[in-house]
This record gives sequence, structure tokens and C-alpha cells, in this order.
Amino acid sequence: MTAFTAKDYSRLIGMPGFSETLLNNHFTLYQGYVKNTNTLDEALTELRKSGKGSDPGFAELKRRFGWEFNGMRLHEYYFENLGGNQHINQDGRLASRIHQDFGGFDEWVQDFKSVGAMRGIGWTIMYQDLSNGRLLNFWINEHDAGHPAGCTPVLIMDVFEHAFMTDYGLKRADYINAFFQNIDWNSAEQRLQM
Repeated sequence: MTAFTAKDYSRLIGMPGFSETLLNNHFTLYQGYVKNTNTLDEALTELRKSGKGSDPGFAELKRRFGWEFNGMRLHEYYFENLGGNQHINQDGRLASRIHQDFGGFDEWVQDFKSVGAMRGIGWTIMYQDLSNGRLLNFWINEHDAGHPAGCTPVLIMDVFEHAFMTDYGLKRADYINAFFQNIDWNSAEQRLQM
């Protein structure tokens, strides 16, 4: 069994609009997801090997594993689509797809920001529907629930309080603007499947 390894995102330190304190706290939180994913993976393997795969304890750990694993992976996607300092390539596949599915880049930005500004905690994720290639913006409350079946994440924005409160307090809109100033559009474009 191969353990999951926390990735190093220290390259993001110094990114405009994100303090070193906020980023280091966020990296620590992410590392906790990696650690908990590994711990649960080992425990589940042991329960399976000892024939306890039908026990309620196994079921609860399996549910928790999904939450920790998605917390790990969504943070990786989030950090990987940050650190850019260029505008979207207007001639690229992603810009073309956004224009096709939202009527224009500004319309997509308005929709994505509106989703991110909704009350509550969670994630704002632009997904691509793999059945037809269409891009859709979704609000995801929890790591392990609400993800659209048959879709792949293209752009991820963390809107849990830990992503912005240290720097922005309750001014989530200011955080969202800082996020947009730091999107790595190449990373997002590489996630397109169609």
C-alpha cells in the first residue's frame, strides 16, 4: 500500500492578497487531511484483513475516509490552480468553452463569483460534464457530498473560513477578488477533458 504524501506549495508564499500566515495555516490544515487519509487507509486495511469489513466501525471509518480524502485532494487542486499572474488565454480551449457555455468570460466570472459569495461554507468548483463537455459552476458544502457525477473539477476555490478569515475577516468578496488575481489558468486549462 502506497501512502499519500503531502505536496509542497510553499511557492505560493508571497502571492498577492494572501499573507504568509494565512497560507501556512492553510498548508497545515491540508497536511492534516493527508495524515488523516493515511491513518484511516491503514485502519481500514487492517479491519478488512481481520474480516471486520461488515462491522459498523468499518462503515464509519469508510465514510470518514471519503471526507478526509476529498479534503486532501480538493486542497491540492485549489493550491495547484493558484499562483498565476496572467489573464486567461483568450485563444485557448478553456476560454472558448467558457464563452460557449456562459455566453462570455465576464458572464462566467459573475456566475462563479456569485456561487462563491453564497452564504455558507464549502467550495466553489467549475466542473466539466464529461458526457457533453459543458462547464458548470457548483456549490459544494462538504468535501464528500454533492459532487456532480460524471464531472471533473477544472477550477476550485475554497470558501471555508480558513481560506480567507485571517486576511479578510468577513469580507469574502475581497478574498474572491484576490483569488481571481492569482488563478493559474494554465493549470485549469490542463484539467479540461474534452
